[in-house]
Amino acid sequence: MIIDSLRMDDTDVTPMAIAHNSLFTAKEKLELLTQLKSDAAAAGEEGHELGFDAEEIDRAIAEVHKSVQDGVGPQTVIKGDF
Repeated sequence: MIIDSLRMDDTDVTPMAIAHNSLFTAKEKLELLTQLKSDAAAAGEEGHELGFDAEEIDRAIAEVHKSVQDGVGPQTVIKGDF
């Protein structure tokens, strides 16, 4: 799962933490969040919970889109690149 590769020490990674992480471009954030949403759906079908739901991931995705529209964050992505 993508979430396992994002863990640092014992700290859980949340969708909003990904959305606000300055080390990722908007495109990378959207890719990670989309993969996370897929993983969360699969985990839910298997009876496992990741600690957040698809709605929280959707809010994080919306936050990334809003940041791009507002011109906030790394300028390495073109506004239409997502």
